[in-house]
Amino acid sequence: MKKFVYLFILSLLLIQNGAEAAKKKKKDETPTASAVSNAKYDDIALFGRVINFIEKQYVDEVKTKDLVYGAIKGMLETLDPHSNFMPPEIYTQLKTDTAGKFGGLGIEVWVNKDNILTVVSPMEGTPAWKAGIKPGDRIMKIDGASTKGMSIVEATTKIRGEIGTEIQFTIARDGVTKPIEFKLKRVSIDLKSVKNELLADDFGYIRLSHFQEHSATEVKDAIKAMEAKHKLNGLVLDMRNNPGGLLDQAVDVSNLFIDGGPIVSTIGRNKDDKEVKFAKSGIARLDFPMVVLVNGNSASAAEIVAGALKDHKRALIVGSRTFGKGSVQTVIPLAEDVGLKLTIARYYTPNGTSIQAKGIEPDIHLEDIDQELFQKLHKKHKQISEADLKNHFNNEGEGAAEMSASDAEDSDSMEDLVDTRRAEKAGKAKLEVPKALDPKEDYQVQQALNYLRAMDFRKNAAAEVVAPETKAK
Repeated sequence: MKKFVYLFILSLLLIQNGAEAAKKKKKDETPTASAVSNAKYDDIALFGRVINFIEKQYVDEVKTKDLVYGAIKGMLETLDPHSNFMPPEIYTQLKTDTAGKFGGLGIEVWVNKDNILTVVSPMEGTPAWKAGIKPGDRIMKIDGASTKGMSIVEATTKIRGEIGTEIQFTIARDGVTKPIEFKLKRVSIDLKSVKNELLADDFGYIRLSHFQEHSATEVKDAIKAMEAKHKLNGLVLDMRNNPGGLLDQAVDVSNLFIDGGPIVSTIGRNKDDKEVKFAKSGIARLDFPMVVLVNGNSASAAEIVAGALKDHKRALIVGSRTFGKGSVQTVIPLAEDVGLKLTIARYYTPNGTSIQAKGIEPDIHLEDIDQELFQKLHKKHKQISEADLKNHFNNEGEGAAEMSASDAEDSDSMEDLVDTRRAEKAGKAKLEVPKALDPKEDYQVQQALNYLRAMDFRKNAAAEVVAPETKAK
């Protein structure tokens, strides 16, 4: 760490001397590339002079290391939210994380345009999900300390920690007037990224929650497991609230359904320096139609898969526009215990569309609906019956009582709903443990199934029309 600071200061001194020497050159020289370079040296030399003045004249004694680290952090904050300086406490944590020796909450965060730490998505089954943390929640404090000005890498370091230790969040939520307090315990995050089941016997459903090592193999195994029970006539690939993960797994998952051609490309500052990931031929499943579900919390690797399947016209993309995280970062060691996380390229879909800040537009926009809330709000059409006729006589059996009870139940449920909404807005509602997604009751999944049925119908209808011509030949 000291070595890094000393080298940094030495570099500033050398640059400052170089800038002063450059000023001694003749003023009537024609501006060249070296003159532009000298202007850059002047700016850096200015930085060195500021540090010099602070060290000598600031009212309190300050550490040079703190000045240097603060300056570098501020420098990177002028770039994008994913480029960060990593001092020893953060860089050491990162190296521990990559070794798999950390506990977490199963939550993905980012810093929004208002510089507020915001939840992208909690992973199903994790402490954050079980506690009721939702996408869009704004994390105002972590363990009582304000998150204002905190970078993504700093927040991630604070959220992760030793397994079994506790962490406290203070969260602001839309529609709730008071902050919500959460106390969570860190656990080892080692979840299966893939779940599957059959819908209506011959249509498959795969929930891909994130991209981790072996996710592509898990998707392939899920298809085999379903086909062991019934031949698939279509597949729903659900990547809603998928925050992304490993790039190579995104490529491999795409390759399961794309036979050859580009999957994703990355282009850095030099537009000629283009890296393209291609699908291998001969391994893709092309024998059934697909619908891919995405939403505003589908990010990064999930967007790569959705973009590739859309551009190759292999799947119908349904839902809402995705998150738009389409940049590539690399970690650069600056010293033994100091690092730099820097954005070096952008992702592009096979058709050359940049994902960054735009996301993937679905082929069909379909808003999600809370089925339980929908049922409570749904007002049934008043059907005219015998009971509405003048001078009708009543049923002496149990039917009248059942109708009365049903009407009362509808009224009670609406009153309960209003009371719950009022309590939530006042910040007094008891946070309910979220229910695991049931694809057979999920509105968007069922709509995706309807699209698959329509595709299967058209396929069979076309086959029936072609069959007589084939026989005639």
